[in-house]
Amino acid sequence: MIDNFELQGGDLVMIGLRLKEIREDKKLSQGDIERISGLKRCYVSRVENGHTVPAVETLEKLARALDVPMYRLFFDGNDALPPQSHQRERNRSWGNSGKSRRYIDRLAFALGKMTPNERELILVMAHRVNQRQRRL
Repeated sequence: MIDNFELQGGDLVMIGLRLKEIREDKKLSQGDIERISGLKRCYVSRVENGHTVPAVETLEKLARALDVPMYRLFFDGNDALPPQSHQRERNRSWGNSGKSRRYIDRLAFALGKMTPNERELILVMAHRVNQRQRRL
């Protein structure tokens, strides 16, 4: 629960850096985040550079735009979650078990047989489909 949520100077910079890192890992621009979240590009820049203290609601919008759970804005990818939170997150993740896991395995096998250019084409097409669906 985040009732008395307050960011200190170092936390603010850390969250900004995490936002930027996640955004760049997903190959999204600040303009992409603006289109997805409705937050102005200049505001996203101010948050990423530690000049603005984002409200919890804003952090939620940014997390949704980046398609990550909100805790990822506070923890590095190597930081472990508390066991209870980790279990909940793992259970919600598509592709971790059952039919979706088998689908991922088949997809990985097929991608492994493709050239880097063919894999890039598949990624670009998937990204475009995802963008189109978000606009609808």
